[in-house]
Amino acid sequence: MCDVDERHQHAVDAAIAGGEGLRTVVVGKGGVGKSTITALLARILARRGAQVLAVDADEQRNLAATLGLAAAAAAIVPLAEQADYVEEKTGARPGEGSGGILRLNPDVSDVVERLGVPAPDGVRLLVMGTVRRAGSGCLCPEHSLLAATVGGMSLRRGEVVLMDTHAGVEHFGRALARGFDRALVVVDPTFNAMHVGVEAARLSIDLGIHDVRLLVNRVRGPDDLCRALDNISRAGDFAFHSLHALPYDELAMASEPAVDELLRGSDLAGAVGALAAELVPAATTPILQAVR
Repeated sequence: MCDVDERHQHAVDAAIAGGEGLRTVVVGKGGVGKSTITALLARILARRGAQVLAVDADEQRNLAATLGLAAAAAAIVPLAEQADYVEEKTGARPGEGSGGILRLNPDVSDVVERLGVPAPDGVRLLVMGTVRRAGSGCLCPEHSLLAATVGGMSLRRGEVVLMDTHAGVEHFGRALARGFDRALVVVDPTFNAMHVGVEAARLSIDLGIHDVRLLVNRVRGPDDLCRALDNISRAGDFAFHSLHALPYDELAMASEPAVDELLRGSDLAGAVGALAAELVPAATTPILQAVR
């Protein structure tokens, strides 16, 4: 048996406990289950009364299918490719240079209403898309719009934003996670996954996200969890706010891409449900129900 590091323990989420919204970014190495966990959290929290916006910032755009929109996924046009909307908000169309006047802080208060896609259980999905040009910090209309969309989300009580991200830490280069309240670092017990996870956790702190939680996915037993903890040290160490073990579940592979089967009573959905209860404490449930 190994001891779980209990350093860096904080008070429970003052903002959400006070009735305000919550913005959470999900990060980690590719293939560790980020989209599955994001979709499960989104649908579980929505079923419990939260108004949930799921943001797909992964260039693979898997979140729509994982949420249960497989049939419609191919038809969804990402925000970065909505040429008319991009031009309306920034003054330039996608792919155009920045030689003209470009609005760097566009008003995107209507983005969810106009471009959000309805998903099961009342979740809303916003697919961000990718800035397809060299240099992660390009001064282009797409980048300006994406940054403004994420950074300008002002939430009301009972509203939750969950952002699924590109594999690795590329999204931090564009600072798309700036302004989020919490980072969920998803890993499996392997060293490579933990190495990326620790790097993402440190970058989260650099962006002002001080609530950084470790989710060890596909845990088959105590040995896997101990291996994960040992790999934290080998990867350079980091004092995570908390650690959560999510069980290996054969149904996750058998039921993909959608999480519908998992939500019917799988071990993984049960563990994610317990995580959801910690992220949005039971004390806020009446508030969340009242805003629906």
